[in-house]
Amino acid sequence: MHYSSLERLAARRPFFEKRAALAASLRRFFAAEHFLEVTTPSLIAAPAQEEYIETVAAADGFLRPSPEMEMKILLAAGYDRIYELGPCWRVDEFGRRHRREFTMLEYYAAGFDYRELFRFTAAMFAAVARELGGSEIVRYRGAEIDLSIESAEVITVDEAFRRYAGCSSGEGDFDELMVTRIEPKLGRGHLTCLTDYPADRAALARRKSGDPSVAERWELYIGGMELANAFSELTDEAEQRRRFTEAAAVRAAGGLQSYPEAGDFFAALHSGLPESAGCAVGFDRLAMVFCDVDDIADVQM
Repeated sequence: MHYSSLERLAARRPFFEKRAALAASLRRFFAAEHFLEVTTPSLIAAPAQEEYIETVAAADGFLRPSPEMEMKILLAAGYDRIYELGPCWRVDEFGRRHRREFTMLEYYAAGFDYRELFRFTAAMFAAVARELGGSEIVRYRGAEIDLSIESAEVITVDEAFRRYAGCSSGEGDFDELMVTRIEPKLGRGHLTCLTDYPADRAALARRKSGDPSVAERWELYIGGMELANAFSELTDEAEQRRRFTEAAAVRAAGGLQSYPEAGDFFAALHSGLPESAGCAVGFDRLAMVFCDVDDIADVQM
């Protein structure tokens, strides 16, 4: 390590202290809500078959892109409220908001659906803001953002596309429009919950009752930055196998690495996964908000 790197690390100490305070505050919130902190393996035998997430091959398996499937195994074993704060890895993730190695906060609650989990998550963000800063209003990149659930905006993906891109979510390049036209407009002055994603954009989520064209999935935004991804869990083993098979075919056609079957995960689904919802929060990005920085490198070593 060069001396210049040591100097940069020394200058980041206030951010690292705020990051530690954020983690402690989150743990207190989960404890008050009767969630158990768990630690699942970082080296896994098989990741989820998702079309666009590339994992890091290591030893005789893979470094997890998230603890999702291992935590669902715990759900099936009767752990009804659990959370984990730990490292994850993804290939080719680099930029001001991305790193190959990052920290994920992930949590699951049996008996919840995605709407209930949104209310829980919004309440958590507001509680942490009050504890760390004395107010539900945070200042991020020159703007005040109200994290209270009362001020939160809830908008469907299709509504957001029509409002900001001038087309439906089924028209044009979904990913390009999302990044260039939709996301920069979200979370301005308040939390934005972008909900009801197209069903083909939620490989492990339950389809919405009454409208199977969309999934019970939402993402949460602050200041134009995506912070959280959540959904009502798919509990149907046959449907999950079908989706993974389709995703594996897309991966193969795109020249992406192949993954073995996630046997333990499917055994858990077969035994019976409870009706539940789960959420993944980019902890480093949340630390960026509370440290008021726009580069993830400022809150990581």
